[in-house]
Amino acid sequence: MSITEKKKTASVFTRVSPELKEQAEAVLNQLQIPMSTALNMFLEQIVIQQGIPFDIKLHHPTVDYRYLPQEQFDSKIAEGLEDIQAGRAYTASQIRDEFNKKS
Repeated sequence: MSITEKKKTASVFTRVSPELKEQAEAVLNQLQIPMSTALNMFLEQIVIQQGIPFDIKLHHPTVDYRYLPQEQFDSKIAEGLEDIQAGRAYTASQIRDEFNKKS
């Protein structure tokens, strides 16, 4: 018997912001998937994959250069210069143009 074939008798209650719920419902309505089905799908994937079914990553923290020791500050500046010299940097207008292409 698969997970979906088992009789559904347990309830899960959670609190989310009204905005998040509304946005999720709008997407799920377009997919024609009820919220309860989507949540069941999520929980099934946790069991199947034995973990969260998507990557969970920390955002890169913003570096406050005012508090870096001089050695670390110099190292970060050197990394930035290396990126520029290696062509791994973009101008503001290049980034703006790229965003405008996708709009």
